Amino acid sequence: MELFVLEHKRLWRTPRVLLCVVLCFLYSVVWGSVFQYQWIGFGTTNDGTDIYGNDFDGYSNIRGFQEEFSQFGDEWTDETLQKIVAKYESYDMYERPGLRSMGDWQLASGFLSKLYPELEDPEGQQYQPLIHYVDTTKLTDFYQRRADLLEFTLETTRQNEGMSEADKQMFLDMNSQIEEPWPYEWTQGWANLEFGWSKMAPYLAIALAFIFSGEWHSNTAPLLHTTKNGWKKLARVKVLNGLAFALEFYLLIAGGKVLVQLIYMGTSGWDLPIQYMSLEAVAPWNMLQAELYELAFGLIGMFGYAGLVMLMSALAKNNVLALVYSLAFVYVPDILGRYLPKWLMALSQYLPLVGNSFDYLNYNVFHIFGMSVWSPWMLISVPGLIGIVCIPLAIMKWSRRQRV
Repeated sequence: MELFVLEHKRLWRTPRVLLCVVLCFLYSVVWGSVFQYQWIGFGTTNDGTDIYGNDFDGYSNIRGFQEEFSQFGDEWTDETLQKIVAKYESYDMYERPGLRSMGDWQLASGFLSKLYPELEDPEGQQYQPLIHYVDTTKLTDFYQRRADLLEFTLETTRQNEGMSEADKQMFLDMNSQIEEPWPYEWTQGWANLEFGWSKMAPYLAIALAFIFSGEWHSNTAPLLHTTKNGWKKLARVKVLNGLAFALEFYLLIAGGKVLVQLIYMGTSGWDLPIQYMSLEAVAPWNMLQAELYELAFGLIGMFGYAGLVMLMSALAKNNVLALVYSLAFVYVPDILGRYLPKWLMALSQYLPLVGNSFDYLNYNVFHIFGMSVWSPWMLISVPGLIGIVCIPLAIMKWSRRQRV
C-alpha cells in the first residue's frame, strides 16, 4: 500500500499530468458545460454583435423556457403538438429569433416532416418548413403515425441492411414497453447530453503513456528489479496506479459536468423518453437512464483505454512512440474510416472511447452464438474486456524487459 501511495503521489505531482488535468477540466467542464449553458448554447439571442450571437444569461433563459413550455401540459398528445405549432405560427420570429433554436419548435417541426408529409403545400410553400403554415386541426393520430413510421423504418432496414425478422421483432418488442402518452416538458435542455468521452483520450494518453516507457527514458528501468519490492510487484503497483488515476480523472470531469447540468437544468426532464431525441428510437429509456448509460460508457471506456495505453507504454521504450501508439487507436479509425472495409470500421467502434455512445438510438445488432445482442451492450462491455486483457499483458511485457 505504501508503494502504491508513493507512486500515486509521484504521478499526480508530475507537471505534465497536472497540466493535462487542468486543461481537460477547463475544456470539458468550464468551456464545454458552463459556457455552453450560460452563453454559447442557451444565452438569449442578441443583435449579432457577440461572437456567438448570444448574451451571457443562460441560467435565467433556461428557466424562462422551462416555464414557457409548461403551458402546453405535462403529456405529449395530439393537442400538445397542435398547441405548440399554433403558438409558433402566432409568433413574430424576427422579434424573438432565439425561439428558433431554444424552443421546442425544432422538435415539433421534425415530427411534422416525418409524420405528416402529406400536409405539405404543393403550391410553393413547401420551401418553408411545414410548421410555418400547417392546419393544426389535421395534426392527429400522433402515436399511430409513429408506429407506422417505425414499422416502415424497420422493414426498410431489414431489406437493405440484412436485419433478420427476429431482430425486427426484438426491436418492436422493445418499443412496446414505451409507455404512452409520453411525459412532456421543455426538451431542448437535453441537447447537451453528450459528454464527448473521445475528447478526453489525448489527456489520458499523455498522463499514462509514460508510466512504463518513462522508466526507460529516465534510465531507471534496469535498476528497479534490484529493489526490495521486485519488478513484478512494481509492475502491478504501476498498473493499479494508472487505473486509480483514470477513475479519479473520470470522477473529476464527469462529476463536474453532471454538477453543472444539475445547477442549470435541475432534475427537470429526467423522465422524458429518449424518443424526443430520435422519433424512431425503440429503447424504452428515459433521459436519466440514457445519461446513466452515457456515464457507464465513459467509465468503462476510460478503464479500457487506460489499460490499452499502459500496454503501449510497456511495449515501447520510447515515450513518443508510446504516446503515438496510444493515440493511434482513437484517431486512426476516424482518419482512415472511408478507406477501411466496412466490417473493419464497424469493429473499430468497439475500441475504448472510440464508439458512439448514442448507439442506443440505432438498430445495430450482433449475433453471438446464435443470440442477438443489441450493440449498446457491446459498447459498454468490449472496451472493458480490452482493458482487462491489456493489463496482465502490460505487466508481463514490462517484467520481461526488466529481466533482460
